[in-house]
Amino acid sequence: MILFPAVDLKNGQCVRLEQGDMARATVFNLDPAAQARAFAAQGFEYLHVVDLDGAFAGKPMNAQAVEAMLQAIKMPVQLGGGIRDLKTIAAWLDKGITRVIIGTAAVRDPDLVKGAAKQFPGRVAVGLDARDGKVAVEGWAETSQVTALDIAQRFEDAGVAAIIFTDIARDGLLKGLNLDATVALADRISIPVIASGGFASIDDVKALLEPRAKKLAGAIVGRALYDGRLDPAAALELIRAAA
Repeated sequence: MILFPAVDLKNGQCVRLEQGDMARATVFNLDPAAQARAFAAQGFEYLHVVDLDGAFAGKPMNAQAVEAMLQAIKMPVQLGGGIRDLKTIAAWLDKGITRVIIGTAAVRDPDLVKGAAKQFPGRVAVGLDARDGKVAVEGWAETSQVTALDIAQRFEDAGVAAIIFTDIARDGLLKGLNLDATVALADRISIPVIASGGFASIDDVKALLEPRAKKLAGAIVGRALYDGRLDPAAALELIRAAA
């Protein structure tokens, strides 16, 4: 069970949104590299980064901040936001990103994901962000007509490293993970699933360690870390004790 601290980038700053709304952004750190170092010092083992501006623009927009983070820490980094073609995927992996996350393009261009997963084994994940069960795209600005399960099943034998499933309705609101929907998805596919959206407290860590969640590969935590609702040491100790 990996707990991924999240760094969401907007205008080169580390922010958190509420329900994916760019107008509801709270700036938590002006220096993303310093934030990445802080997470590394707290004992986290894998960083989750999203280029929010890139998700809307369809191309990387916070490359400088991402590269600064890569230079600041040694732990692996997974990156999503604005990654929509093979050239961008290859460029990020070449710069030291461990795993790229493909969201919008996974809905619009599944062949890109399959080709990339084949070319870069274990280094391509799919981000499925759902609103009322339907997957949202273009930085969550549009909702498609397909379900997360529909899309996840397209990639069953493609070699995708993980599915990151986010409940948009809970994201940034500290309401707790939607484990029912996440576990239901994980039970229907063989690809490892990472839970995201709404992580609120140590209770979410305990829920992730329950037998029903054993198929989940981890969870992403954002605002709860930034505003002190989750003690990193206590959370990581719980996970280590359960291993």
